[in-house]
Amino acid sequence: MAGEDLKVATSLPSNFKMAEVSARPVLHPVLPGPPSLGPLAAFVGNFHGSGFNTIFRPNSTQTPTHLPSGPAAGDNVLELNLTSETLSFSSPLGSVPNRGMVQGDAFLNGVPYLQSISDVTVTGQTTGIHLEPGLWVIVPPTTNPHEVTTLVRMASIPHGTTINAQGTTRTFSGPPTIPPVNITPSLLGNGQPIPFPSQHAATGGTPRIPQDLGPFIAAGTITQAMLDDPNIVLRNRLAGQHVVTTTEISVSTNPVIPLIGGGTDNIAFLKPNADAVQMTATFWIETIEHSIIIGPHAPNQPLHIAPPQLGTGPGAHPVPTFTLTPPQGIAAGHILKVRSTQIQYTQTVFLNFNGLRWPHVSVATLVPAGPIVAPWS
Repeated sequence: MAGEDLKVATSLPSNFKMAEVSARPVLHPVLPGPPSLGPLAAFVGNFHGSGFNTIFRPNSTQTPTHLPSGPAAGDNVLELNLTSETLSFSSPLGSVPNRGMVQGDAFLNGVPYLQSISDVTVTGQTTGIHLEPGLWVIVPPTTNPHEVTTLVRMASIPHGTTINAQGTTRTFSGPPTIPPVNITPSLLGNGQPIPFPSQHAATGGTPRIPQDLGPFIAAGTITQAMLDDPNIVLRNRLAGQHVVTTTEISVSTNPVIPLIGGGTDNIAFLKPNADAVQMTATFWIETIEHSIIIGPHAPNQPLHIAPPQLGTGPGAHPVPTFTLTPPQGIAAGHILKVRSTQIQYTQTVFLNFNGLRWPHVSVATLVPAGPIVAPWS
């Protein structure tokens, strides 16, 4: 992943900032500053990382998925992806005026982003599977509707779906508590779970990609525990990390009352084939403190350091890198404490087809892609 050439999410003119147009000309207009970004202020620059994706795909008899053990009966294929991801943020928008009628005007601010995800399940093979341009936006408290400060994620997906997901945020000390998530489909209407043999990692010959999980089980890269609960990938990544603070952002296209915004929309093809009806996601913005052993090192010489790499091969977690110039010599064994931002998320998209609701779960852990200038201590 170190060789990835990350770009900013959008290319805006250098002097572009959104603001309201004055109703009368003023020689020297005094414009209010842009609204606070709140937790979105952490979305700066480029991030990269790794994750895990699960999706039940329709399996039409007209265009069947050809698997190594021959044609598999059934209406679906469970695809599993070890993923490599980049997430780049552009400059904040500024002051975005929303004109009021039943209440006064509301001014928003936001950060454009571009997300790209590739499948890296097989070593040496990289296949792009997701591209998402979008906006994170912060909305101030409103009186009509009566809502607290909310955050909104607006995005477009090349398969033909757009989302508008709204929710709330909170900040607390220490690491997040990440709940389990279940990929088992359920009947539309009564919600009865309908498990499939493809959810059993050790079972061969099922409609699944990869069909043979034996090598992945042996390597620990795709396991039964991950099929039972993909969020275990996030919890395992946190193990051994010192999380100082966490900001949690939870959004949904069907947010709980009193929130009334949000929704999904699809192109005509998706409605009868794989209708994306709902998306929920939780992002955790974590401040991580690293203790790195360094030295010996000469004074006033640049130093580039990183915590130990986590894992190897497909799905390995990248780590942040730091650069600093110590003003004095360093003896061997010096422990340097440095901090970085880490973004973790879990997302579930519900697809409706063939009388069932199919969870499509994606998780990832992302760290800054470029070197972080660290203070000397």
